[in-house]
Amino acid sequence: MEERVKFTPVNDRVLVEIFDTEDTTEGGIIIPEVAKEKVVDGIVRAVGRGSATAKGVVVPIDVMVGDHVVTKKYGGTEITIDGRGYTCVREDDILGVVG
Repeated sequence: MEERVKFTPVNDRVLVEIFDTEDTTEGGIIIPEVAKEKVVDGIVRAVGRGSATAKGVVVPIDVMVGDHVVTKKYGGTEITIDGRGYTCVREDDILGVVG
């Protein structure tokens, strides 16, 4: 069952739930927050209606809620909703769907 998020992106934006990264390596070394790789993948939790062309025709977004996506490394804006981490990206910042 898909989790409902109290957030609706506008236009061509997509809300992606950020995957947690490991804080410790297999060898037991603790990785500080500043040394972690910026998260680039996650699960789509909400999508906007799409972008409008110059003639006003709305082009729907290609990804759907529940898709596992990979985004540009520094794309989007990180936000917190109900204590959970998300990133809101433009559809152009999504590189592809996994699986």
